[in-house]
Amino acid sequence: MDEATLVSPPLVASPLRLLPFHAISLDTGRTGGRTVARALARPYRSVTDRLRSWERRGRLLRDPEPAVYVHEYTTSGITVRGVVGAMDLSRRAADDGARAVLPHEGVHTDQARELAERMYEMQVNPAPILMVHRARPATRAAVYRAMAAEPWQTFEDHDHQRHRIWAVRDPEALAQLQQSLSDTRAVIADGHHRYDAYLRLQESHPGTAWDRGLAMLVDQDDTPLFLGAIHRLLRGTSMDDVRRAVETSRGLVWSEVGETDAVAALGPGALVATDGRRWAVATFTGASVEAPTCRAAVEVLHHDIVPRLDPAPTSTEYGHRVDVVLRRAEPGRAVAVLLPAPGFDVVHRIVAEQGLLPEKATSFQPKPTTGVIMRSVADG
Repeated sequence: MDEATLVSPPLVASPLRLLPFHAISLDTGRTGGRTVARALARPYRSVTDRLRSWERRGRLLRDPEPAVYVHEYTTSGITVRGVVGAMDLSRRAADDGARAVLPHEGVHTDQARELAERMYEMQVNPAPILMVHRARPATRAAVYRAMAAEPWQTFEDHDHQRHRIWAVRDPEALAQLQQSLSDTRAVIADGHHRYDAYLRLQESHPGTAWDRGLAMLVDQDDTPLFLGAIHRLLRGTSMDDVRRAVETSRGLVWSEVGETDAVAALGPGALVATDGRRWAVATFTGASVEAPTCRAAVEVLHHDIVPRLDPAPTSTEYGHRVDVVLRRAEPGRAVAVLLPAPGFDVVHRIVAEQGLLPEKATSFQPKPTTGVIMRSVADG
């Protein structure tokens, strides 16, 4: 993936609005696994008819009344809860300060265009984009009030993810929820390319159901998503190449240590480099556990170190697991760079004040299973 081809999506203006829609959901025994892939497979123009056929055969549930939904899911001992609605995309922000949605990564235009074409053929938003914020007390109170009622659905899916879904339909409750979200600035956790595809479809079909796109908003203070690091493998690079790049970067210090000490040093102000034989720590100033507004280590790597590598890496590979990246390191040929996960406040500050993080800066987990809540654009 060439970062030079990344672009920033357009700006959706405040206030953030999550509007009622008719949820559709695959049969609980078919949500997750390969059934979702079959439901949304090529030819995409046949997806709407396919879903209607499944509905007639009892394989799909369609909510007859529009609602905004509270969706709670639990997997691997982690529970996440969010508000799911049809996000209003029809207004663009005049400047960064008026943004309601904050992408933290750029998008590849070809990939976003392909997704837009696919969704238009399907006439379906197959999954909500995942957004994160620190909710106001009024928003959290509205969620808890919704949860006092009986859930619309309760089930465990094919992938053993447990779900509870409440439908919010009362006009007063919906108005209170919308008011509580008026000054929200949400960070996109997952779905940057789908978000850009939403905006492309809205611009092509203004004044239609494409003015909205399916989104889920999670309160990071209530049921937080886990932020994991995404590590790098720099091919065509040696440890000496990385050392020279670090030593010529302002505010960075290179220290060669043993493996145990290197791993122990990994944290908000330090990243680790290894070729499998040598180990080193690159520390940078202005970063500590006590300073949550510090630069993210992934920024330091891509803005300060990588541009100074000579020769430049022949390729960059990404890995969520340390052991996978370490296995690929090779003296004189490939250097693994282990990164700490940036905290949510660091991510929010950077994207709110400075723009985008480097590609694949962090991984928000766990994500909801596809097929639990979808939106048919034909339903409005």
